[in-house]
Amino acid sequence: MARLLSVHAHPDDEASKGAPTVARYVAEGHKAYLVCATGGEAGDILNKAMDRAEIRDNLTQVRADELERSVKVIGYHELIWLGYRDSGMPDSEANNHPECFAKADLDEATGRLVAIIRRLQPEVILTYSDDQQGYRHPDHLRVYDISALAFDRAADPAWYPDAGEPWQPLKMYYSTWSRGRLTAHHEKFLELGLESPYNEDWFKRPSQDERITTKIHIADYYWARREALLAHATQVDPAEKFWFGLPDDAAAEAYPYEDYILGRTLVDSDLPESDLFAGLSRADGAAA
Repeated sequence: MARLLSVHAHPDDEASKGAPTVARYVAEGHKAYLVCATGGEAGDILNKAMDRAEIRDNLTQVRADELERSVKVIGYHELIWLGYRDSGMPDSEANNHPECFAKADLDEATGRLVAIIRRLQPEVILTYSDDQQGYRHPDHLRVYDISALAFDRAADPAWYPDAGEPWQPLKMYYSTWSRGRLTAHHEKFLELGLESPYNEDWFKRPSQDERITTKIHIADYYWARREALLAHATQVDPAEKFWFGLPDDAAAEAYPYEDYILGRTLVDSDLPESDLFAGLSRADGAAA
């Protein structure tokens, strides 16, 4: 049994990125933990059916409750809030809030994540990419920053001596929405005679497919993505074609994988991989 730590920026990110992968590993007996950096306070209500005064006035608590439901769907064993405020989209007023994640002291924010890593002792960390050309949200950029630093600092007793016994994660992966998946789903929409939500702008986004090292087979776990997304009722319209236009079986038939980039590793594994825990059985002190 190994341990997996996902680091995300906002409530709902855990649903759109990696939910089937995590659900699969939990079903196989591994431990999975979620860090959410912010409360999503700067988010809009994207589902018109939820745009009501009682929701708008309590959006922070509503989004926290939504995340709790999503966590149960996916199967995470623990949700940990990092404790920062949503920084909002680039160049928005929320960027200037003194408590927002983007303004947090980098060493202090990294220290919060280090303390979590040392307590939970994950072998594998899932986080955001070092290359975020397609979506440069300040909080997503900062998630990468602290994850990259924490990967090393968690093992270094000179950093944060009061944050617990040092622990060295062994692998760190970057989530990515591959061009291959986008193309396969677009073509499946057309094959079924459905209108595809993927217009030409999607195909203009930078592709990182050449960097993908690891493909996790999740055909039997598409339900986790769907149900976790639906848990975020303020953020996801259940009629939205982008999320739900393809039935799960059609989406899985078209592209039965989630894709990752192996950003850091201290173990040997053969590339390409089909398992985030590949190589751990040969690593000193690793559980596999």
